[in-house]
Amino acid sequence: MDRVILHCDLNSFYASVELLDHPELREQPVAVCGDPESRHGVILAKNEAAKRFQVQTAETVWQARKKCPGLVLLPAHHDKYHHYSKLVNAIYERFTDLVEPFSVDESWLDVTGTLHLFHTDGKGLADRIRETVREELGLTISVGVSFNKIFAKMGSDYKKPDATTVVSRENYRQLLWSLPVNDLIFVGRAAAKTLGGYGIRTIGELAAADRGALVQLLGKQGGTLHDYATGAEHAPVIPARELPPPKSVGNGLTFPRNLVGWEELRAGVAMLSDEVAARLRRLDMKCATVNIAVRDPNFKDISRQKGLPSPTYLAREITQAAMELLRQSWDPRAPVRALTVTGQNLMPADQAGEQLDLLAPEASPQREKVERIERTMDGIRERFGREAIGPARGKGKQEKAREQ
Repeated sequence: MDRVILHCDLNSFYASVELLDHPELREQPVAVCGDPESRHGVILAKNEAAKRFQVQTAETVWQARKKCPGLVLLPAHHDKYHHYSKLVNAIYERFTDLVEPFSVDESWLDVTGTLHLFHTDGKGLADRIRETVREELGLTISVGVSFNKIFAKMGSDYKKPDATTVVSRENYRQLLWSLPVNDLIFVGRAAAKTLGGYGIRTIGELAAADRGALVQLLGKQGGTLHDYATGAEHAPVIPARELPPPKSVGNGLTFPRNLVGWEELRAGVAMLSDEVAARLRRLDMKCATVNIAVRDPNFKDISRQKGLPSPTYLAREITQAAMELLRQSWDPRAPVRALTVTGQNLMPADQAGEQLDLLAPEASPQREKVERIERTMDGIRERFGREAIGPARGKGKQEKAREQ
């Protein structure tokens, strides 16, 4: 008997969470960005109204406002998003104990063993979960229902927002095989370009290709992608409690338009570093190494890394290290297509020793104080929301951002 796998994807998650506090903006085009006051800030999310103006995630604020002059910008509150992510996953766990988070706004659920408890099928349970999330949290999700994880995820992408799509053994060829090959999970631009050079431009053409030839072309990934396209993927849903601790924490973006110059590059790096730091603190881990990966428009990549004087989970220290690497290895006049910032060599925070600076012995207690403050603020914001506490000097900026 086939498994019943759901993939639940929160719709326009960051923007939807922000609009819970700004219901008066629901019908207006709204975007969330790292720094609403900077024209070089990067768009992180947008609502349905902004999508109608072709506003794209990862483009700069000035690019988005050229398309949509009336775009309302709101600052990002990552701690709030993770708070709601926990609430949503707690709802999922009422329906099954097999819940595997894939990202802050996506999770797989294996409901094979619990369907009988709810006297319904996969689609019926998906609709019930959608209704529960909408009624209790004011957020919407799209759900894919299928016999494996990959097709379930493609189902959640098939129709948005607030929809359920069933991808079955009977209909997956009709629904999915005509889609572009880069719509298949883990088919990036480079792989799609390589496959296109061999006449493989749709998922159906990938499924029809010889598996051995794909392995020769793309290595092990070629066989994996063939399994994905043909429905042969059968990986289990692994609940979060059983996942091994991460070896690294990274965050990357491909930008709709190239970044050029230190100001735009720093805006991108700071945004990525902030999320890396927040995730490290949630994991109660610090990184001893920072890595950056940079891709130019011709898909040429460079990767650089450096060790840190002391392990950290502070955004400003990760940003500083990443920018030092960039300044040492990149010409600011050269365009950047994609950026990734990664914290590596992770260790539990309580085991992360610090090398004392003999020239600045007061730095260590001051740094510990900053860490304690940030951890305390994380907890308060998670419980009461972002606006419950914040630095006084940033308050005026936040108020100004809301008025825009």
